[in-house]
Order: sequence, then structure tokens, then C-alpha cells
Amino acid sequence: MNWPSFGRRWLSCTARNLKAFEKVVTPEEAVSGIEKDITLLCGGFGLSGVPDTLIDALKSRTQVTGITAVSNNAGTANSGLSKLLETGQIRKMIASYIGGNKVFESLYLTGKLELELTPQGTLAERCRAGGAGIPAFYVPAGVGTWVETGELPVRYGDSGQIVEFSKPKEVRQFDGRRYIMERAIFGDVAFIKAYKVDSMGNCYFRMAARNFNNAFGRAAKYTVVEAENIVEPGEIDPADVHLPGIYVDRIIQSTAEKKIEIVTVSDGRNKNDISTTPPADFNSSEARRARIIRRASKEFRDGEFANLGIGMPTLAPSFLSDDVHIVLQSENGILGLGPYPVPGAEDPDLINAGKETVTVNAGGSFFGSEESFAMIRSGRINMTMLGAMQVSQFGDLANWALPGMVKGMGGAMDLVANPSKTRVVVVMDLVDKKGRPKILESCVFPLTGPKCVSRIITDLAVFDVDPALGLTLIEVAEGISVDEIKSKVQASFKVSPHLSTMNID
Repeated sequence: MNWPSFGRRWLSCTARNLKAFEKVVTPEEAVSGIEKDITLLCGGFGLSGVPDTLIDALKSRTQVTGITAVSNNAGTANSGLSKLLETGQIRKMIASYIGGNKVFESLYLTGKLELELTPQGTLAERCRAGGAGIPAFYVPAGVGTWVETGELPVRYGDSGQIVEFSKPKEVRQFDGRRYIMERAIFGDVAFIKAYKVDSMGNCYFRMAARNFNNAFGRAAKYTVVEAENIVEPGEIDPADVHLPGIYVDRIIQSTAEKKIEIVTVSDGRNKNDISTTPPADFNSSEARRARIIRRASKEFRDGEFANLGIGMPTLAPSFLSDDVHIVLQSENGILGLGPYPVPGAEDPDLINAGKETVTVNAGGSFFGSEESFAMIRSGRINMTMLGAMQVSQFGDLANWALPGMVKGMGGAMDLVANPSKTRVVVVMDLVDKKGRPKILESCVFPLTGPKCVSRIITDLAVFDVDPALGLTLIEVAEGISVDEIKSKVQASFKVSPHLSTMNID
């Protein structure tokens, strides 16, 4: 056989036959065969990478009801899955976070919507496993919490009483550690959004918009991609294909407006211009906040990878000393997180875990949520810093729910689930707004993780925490006595022989 001649004929045949793999249809055609009572996986994080064009198309098919929707959250009013919540097409949500979505919260608390709360990393891994043909797996996130014990409210009655709780999880020990068994999720339908897709279904996701889209696209019987740009085969470099076309059944052109949930910009000031000294009023909220942030900045160690919670933790790197260099990770898929953008440079595909606009530093990288939490779960993140409602004397952390108010745990349970490898630093006021202690013998609020906190930084004092020995007071704010600290802590503690004044310079 003449191989060069055969090769030319094969290439010609292949080019012609590519049309057999073309999957581009209208939104109406893409959803026309979808029936009720499906499990729908919907990509996106906040408003980034949300397939709104597909959601709008499904919204018009009002006969498609009884949906179990799987997504990190449900967007906001008039965006994301909130549209299907408003029409009553969703019966149940599997999510990690309610957040400030009032529609979601109201339907849940009045018994019109079931909710299976799942730690964010576990949610991503459940879908990754489903797409990989793995029926179940074990994770540390949620051990010792309502996730394990089956105390999460699944369904409320119309008068506000809880009528159904989650089921307890199977627990096993591996190498001396306890793990929860989680079942994989494999959906009937997946809606995902890509920046670019070729007509064979090969997808390229832009920056942090990859989030859950990558894993969800692999984990359904029928996957539809909404793309901003539809191109011919070969126009995406094979090395840039994040989701191969084998997983994709249909493609539509995205027409929905790209939105930003929280526009946050830099004011152009350098770190030395920001709160150089706490306000004169020692007890003002601004002064307390400044002390905590400045003291927290001393926790970073040169060369570390760190993950920061929303609020005060995100401000702490502004006060890093010049000889300390760190790499920040955001669990929605960014390593090498940079500062807020300058006005006009905001990008809807570049947000942090708090849904704020950000930038990425040179040497940074993007990846899916499933890989982000693999980094966290395996202990590649050296430190996580986050806020708290309560901490116990042995390091139990409560920061995701209050009695009668459940917003969701997001990624917090994942972040504190490996304290032997990831240092957990808590920043908070020593007492709450009513003057009640936040450091207790035992947490009253639902736990985020047991015996996970290693250091507590407050406005008046700093404590080290040992899971067996308890609390040690190591620093106090200037002018604060040990007796005053004792009056504001509802747990016993030792005083370090090297007790010092908090360093906020």
C-alpha cells in the first residue's frame, strides 16, 4: 500500500467526517428533550461561568418540574438558578452555600424547597467521582460536624419547624484518621459555560470561570455547553482543551450578559497608607479591626501557600513585611491571587471566593474547583486564615451557622479538615456585639471542624491552641491585663511565661 497516498485520503475523509461530530444547536433545541424530575448539574461560582442562556431556555419549558439542581450556590435575583427557583421548577438543591440569596433562603425555610448542604470541596469531588465512574469515596471534611451526625436540616415545614434531617454518614478510619463516606453524583443533564468551544465540543474555560464547569461537564448523561465563542475544529490548540468533546452532547451560543456580583477595586494606595495607626478610640470597631488585621499579618511565613477567608483575612497581606513572600490560593480555582484591580480593569471571569473582582500575579495559575480542593485536602496549603463565631478551648471551630439561621458552610469545612498539615489561624473579636465570650469551653453553635484551630488572634489577645492541652495566652494588647482577658473568656487557659504585647507595628 502506498502509505503517503493512504494518509492523504484518510485526512480528506476525516475532514469531511468532522461534520458528523458537529453539535451546535439553538437553545430551544438543546433543552427540547429534557423531561421533569431530572438531576441537573449547573456550573458556575457566584455569577462567574454561569450558563444563563441555557437556564433561560429551560425556564421557558415550564412543564420541566421536580428538578434536583446541583450547584455551588443558586446565583442572585434574576441570575443563575434563582430563575428556576422563582418558577418553582426546582424541588431540591444540592449546594454548599445559600449566602444572601433571599429567594433560595425563603423557599427553604418555608418548606417549599429541600436542601442537601454539602461542603464545597466534597460537592466538587462528588461530581468528579461521578464523571470518573467511582461510586463513593472517603473525605475528612465534615468529620465531627452535623454532616457526619445527620443533623443538617433538609426540609422545613410551612410553619418553620424542621421536618427532615440529613442522614448520618458512614465513618471509617484510615491511618488513625476518621473519614466520612460520600456518594458520587452523576446527573441526567449538565449545563456548563465555556469561553470557547469548537463544533466538536472541545472546551476552553477562561480564568476562574472554570470553577465547577469542568467537573460537572463530565458527570452527566447529557451535557450542554453554552459558549461565548464557537470556533471550527483545530482553532483550539489541543493542549488548551480543558474538557474534551467526548463529554459534550450539544453546544449553544451564549447570549446572556456577563455580570459581576461584587465589584471591588483598588484605591491605588500602598500598604503604608492604610490605617498606619489604629484610631485613638481603643474600643471602636475600626480600632479593633485594625489591631486584628495588623497582628494577623505577622502569621505569614516566607514561601508559604495560604488561603484567606472573606473579610479581615483578605486585608492582612497588605501589611506583609518586605522580606515575606507568599502565594495566595482562592478555592474557586486561582493560585497566585493578586490585589484588587484598578477601576475599569474588573473582569467577570476573575473573582475570588468572596465573589469580588481580583487580579492574578505573575506565575499564577487557574484550575477547576475539584483540583483546588484536592490541594487543600492533601495539605498543600500551609495556612488558612478565617473568621469565627466561636472557638472552644481545645480548638473546635464554629463559623458557618447560627441557631435558626443556616447559610451554608461553603469551603470552610474542607479548609480546616487537615490541621496536621494546614495551620488554621482564626481572627475575631474576643467578645461578640453583646459582650458575650466567643472563646468557650465548648462551642454552642454548629461545628465547622473539631480540634482544628492552632492560633486565635483577637482584638485584645492572642492564644495558642493545643488539641490536647488547651489554650495558652501568649500576647495581650497594650494596656490590657490578664485579669481582663479572664473576664472575657469562658474557658480556662494557661499564661505563657513569655507573655508579650501584641505586635501591630
